[in-house]
Amino acid sequence: MAGVVGSHGVREDHLWMIISVHAMLLVLAQEGYHFLEYDFREANLYLDGMANTNGGPLHLTNDTKASTGHAMLKTPMNFTASSPSSFSFSTQFVFVIFPLAKPPAYGQGMAFVVAPKIDLMISANGTATSGLGLFNSANNNKTETRILAIELDTNESSEPLDQSDNHVGIDVNSIFSVQYANASYFDATEGKNKTLLLASEKPILIWIDYDGTEKLLNVTLAPVPTPKPVSPLLSSSIKPSVPLLSRPINLSEIFNETMFVGFSGSTGTVKSDQYILAWSFKKGGKSENIDLSKVMDPPTRPPPPSAPPPPSPPESEFKGSKTLILVATIPSIAILLMLGGILYLYQRRKYAEVLEQWEQEYIPQRYSFKNLYKATKGFKESQLIGAEGFGKVYKGELLSGTQIAVKRVSHDAEQGMQQYVAEIASMGRLRHKNLVQLLGYCRRKGELLLVYDYMPNGSLDNYLFNKEKVKDLTWSQRLNIIKGVASALLYLHEEWEQVVLHRDIKSSNILLDAELNGRLGDFGLARFHDRGQNLEATRVVGTIGYMAPELTAMGVATTKTDVYAFGSFILEVVCGRRPVDPERPVEQMILMKWVATCGSRDNLMITVDSKLEGNFKAEEVKMLLKLGMLCSKSNPENRPSMRHIVQYLKGNVPVPSISFDTTGFGMPNISNETVTQMTTTSTSANFSFEDVTILFGGR
Repeated sequence: MAGVVGSHGVREDHLWMIISVHAMLLVLAQEGYHFLEYDFREANLYLDGMANTNGGPLHLTNDTKASTGHAMLKTPMNFTASSPSSFSFSTQFVFVIFPLAKPPAYGQGMAFVVAPKIDLMISANGTATSGLGLFNSANNNKTETRILAIELDTNESSEPLDQSDNHVGIDVNSIFSVQYANASYFDATEGKNKTLLLASEKPILIWIDYDGTEKLLNVTLAPVPTPKPVSPLLSSSIKPSVPLLSRPINLSEIFNETMFVGFSGSTGTVKSDQYILAWSFKKGGKSENIDLSKVMDPPTRPPPPSAPPPPSPPESEFKGSKTLILVATIPSIAILLMLGGILYLYQRRKYAEVLEQWEQEYIPQRYSFKNLYKATKGFKESQLIGAEGFGKVYKGELLSGTQIAVKRVSHDAEQGMQQYVAEIASMGRLRHKNLVQLLGYCRRKGELLLVYDYMPNGSLDNYLFNKEKVKDLTWSQRLNIIKGVASALLYLHEEWEQVVLHRDIKSSNILLDAELNGRLGDFGLARFHDRGQNLEATRVVGTIGYMAPELTAMGVATTKTDVYAFGSFILEVVCGRRPVDPERPVEQMILMKWVATCGSRDNLMITVDSKLEGNFKAEEVKMLLKLGMLCSKSNPENRPSMRHIVQYLKGNVPVPSISFDTTGFGMPNISNETVTQMTTTSTSANFSFEDVTILFGGR
């Protein structure tokens, strides 16, 4: 009996030990798990391939050809969808790469990786080495791969985003980067990016930060100061203020619940030594700063030996054969070189871009034209989703699976381009749920390409006016769209670091996401002002029916001219017709005047869109029509601010009583000539003063 009891006791001890270990791993995998390593000999790492920790540094690759090295943290990371912030993580590490060839050739490169398994060994007939030890033909560009990698690529490639032998890239399930930039760092003293050679034999610091709430991934580089500091020097003191790469990514769509973090490196026919000298990581917060005085010195490397020349054959041997071979081979080689040159020039011209020195600081917002060309299937007509005064808009899908909209804007002038690209970079930093996110841009000779989030339900005007294309909107959906656009304008006018004037608010510039939420887009006419800055007159731009009288008279755009346009937009959504419609009877041609006339007769309900078939709340209709007219006052001082408008829409404050006397409103001044032109043009109901040259020369 004693033996049986003892046996059970042993089994229970083992069971509790297993449970304890699993519990400990689960705790470690939760939010806030962090570590900082300077000596990797005792680190909690799983190593395979060439990787070792001899001497203290983490040594990923060596002088072995066509091989890989992996070092993965044994502790799993728990990424769940409990909250957006649960996907946040931050890491920084010091690396150094030594080329092992003479003259210098830099090998395949290395990567920081987040993967669903700890064992990354790939058997792929040698092709694994060309995929940084992560990707091959079996798993490349597959959603189920579930790998995020930040590549430090020292190998030139012909792929769309890898045309450099010294770049940093963001890889999602594929060796083809979704975004890349030539390795550089922002020098605040000089105010520009400076090139950084990855395989320089000198230590380099890299920061990788993912904000799960904003769904934004930032990658930043900087050289480690030399000589090595003797007193404490924290990594935060040298971190550049501008990241090299900044990419919106939703990791909840990529990661499994359990993921592993670590490093991967590979060699091909060219070899390199790749070292990690220090590593800090934290899940759910900012990683601990590295003390650069504690970082191990990189191993010293002897210069790579020169390869001895091959022995020469005897002079008398095979002279005749060599002559025949040369006679046959040289023309073939010449033809191949010529064909290769023609193909290279064709490809270069086909995907040619314009990139000037001043654009270096905007590299994180820049897309490769080749990548956009492939994403839109060569800008085929089948991908066309819109055509406007400024250009055509195409649907595209990046290699990562992200759907985008690409607007091609033609231009033949460079005047004002630097200012405009700077504003594009500023637009990319705007963050509001009711704004269409501008992801980046690309420049080619004669055109500019703007890359946006793709909105699957198109523009609002299609829902309001195109009966054949889409269904009608319900009243609650219309009200929600108006509230969303108002919230976005409040953000632009008062809540961002600068005052942003949109200058072209209308239903065709309101895009609808998958849930039919309204998002304000098309910032082609937008202007940015520092707060308190005196506004200057500019060329009159906008669309008839949405332009305030002071804008057409003096050319001065303010937040109150945006408010006027928003008022016209409210009337447009409620009444289901454009602000100016020359095909209607004279008394109804100008929507604002018609609403004022009906309001003075206490008959506002007659103006409501008939497609609603009476399915609306009368008190909400009256509130919106009064608010639309209040925004349309001829005197800008009598118009409410967007903050007041949002309060009215929320019901926190009642809309003030107004007189519907038409003399108090800024009625569009439409001449008979303009009406004729609007009637005969194909876009009659949306006749515009827009001019593409304004984008570059008349801002």
